Amino acid sequence: MIARLLSGPCIAALAIVVSPAEVLAADEPWTLQEALGDPADFKITASVRVRFEALANQFRPGLDENAELFTIRTAIAAEYRTGPVRIGGELIDARAYGASTGSSVGTGEVNTFEPVQAYIGADFGPVFGPGSSASLDVGRFVLDLGGRRLVGRNGFRNTTNAFTGLKLAVRGSAREQLTLFYTYPQQRRPSGKADILNNKVQWDREGRDLLFWGGIFSKGQALGPNNLDLYFFALDEDDRAGRNTRDRHLFTPGVRIYRDPAPGVFDYEFEYAYQFGHISENSSPDARKQDVSAHMLHAEVGYSFSGPWQPRLALEYDVATGDGPDGKYGRFDSLYGPRRSDYGPTGIYGPLGRSNINSPGIRLAVKPSKRWDGFVFYRAAWLESGTDSFASTGIRDGSGESGRFAGHQVEARVRYWLLPGTLRLEAGGAALIRGHFLREAPNRNRFGETLYSYVDVTLTI
Repeated sequence: MIARLLSGPCIAALAIVVSPAEVLAADEPWTLQEALGDPADFKITASVRVRFEALANQFRPGLDENAELFTIRTAIAAEYRTGPVRIGGELIDARAYGASTGSSVGTGEVNTFEPVQAYIGADFGPVFGPGSSASLDVGRFVLDLGGRRLVGRNGFRNTTNAFTGLKLAVRGSAREQLTLFYTYPQQRRPSGKADILNNKVQWDREGRDLLFWGGIFSKGQALGPNNLDLYFFALDEDDRAGRNTRDRHLFTPGVRIYRDPAPGVFDYEFEYAYQFGHISENSSPDARKQDVSAHMLHAEVGYSFSGPWQPRLALEYDVATGDGPDGKYGRFDSLYGPRRSDYGPTGIYGPLGRSNINSPGIRLAVKPSKRWDGFVFYRAAWLESGTDSFASTGIRDGSGESGRFAGHQVEARVRYWLLPGTLRLEAGGAALIRGHFLREAPNRNRFGETLYSYVDVTLTI
């Protein structure tokens, strides 16, 4: 597998996107902003990321045993400011090559020529007293809220979550902020497998059939050194012509308390969210409604050592409920939260996620210099409910006779700035070692332990 990563289309693509020798020889990084004379009222940036992924021993039922994927994500974002008014936008072109009909490739990899942001904003200044500020954005935009476990912009995934609507942010003079939003999530297209494999250009849609709204209050040093997030999110989903859904109507209140890492001290993070509402038993228009009762928890304690490598050792624990036999729906819905930071690489990998999982882990991260950083992370994983599908795998034993121990995951990542702030190389991988459940569940694959690796390079100008 390592040989595959270092040969063929991956190397060719990297050479096409950028010549490392030319970039490294430059005295100063070249940027679009500087090319335009660095105007104070106009900001622009662009990036290209090229990645090659390889997966051996597919864990998802019914798909090809092995997969390779070559992805390119190109983005350009700009904002013009005149007085208190901002006008901005961002175009992303996310494409995938080398996939087959038996691969897992979907809207997480392909979203071609999409204006994910197109907004008008206004900054109102200290309307709530000295040291305060307020802003209102209208149009298409991305959201990064709190710890990003339930709402966030995707970094590792080739495509990203985005929303159309209103966003109001009010900031106080004592490190507090309130953000309120009312949006229609952008539903990525194309959605058909043939169109995805062909990288068809089809703009996303939004509509009244899918509504996402809520708010978050954040305050730094709310309780001594502790930072605080309090949030409430609501998702309303309904059928539309030609598309039946589970009619999710979910309400998710939550709290997050954390202390930022610093050399020589313990840091910690605690986040808990409860979910209630109702959901249809299936996507049939006349399906029975089920009450929802689900929750998720993330707990983490870390210590950063002093020294040239800045090592940080952390113990982490995650649990998210699954659906049980009690008549209520218990599978936690992670809404629009990225999984990479807690659960490992996604892309054509991504077996772990914030549903039906009970998982402790230990992480060691290092940063030898401003250019280098990396980590290794081990997790053991159990099913929270023995009769629901495990995490994001689609593997299930409705009888519960396959037990609850899913297995082990080991992952590692290293990043290096070839040219600081401009050109970055990243490589990593993960192994999913099957436990009793993944070896015995009725719809499991029989391919063996899943191995995944990737390498990518990102140019930002």
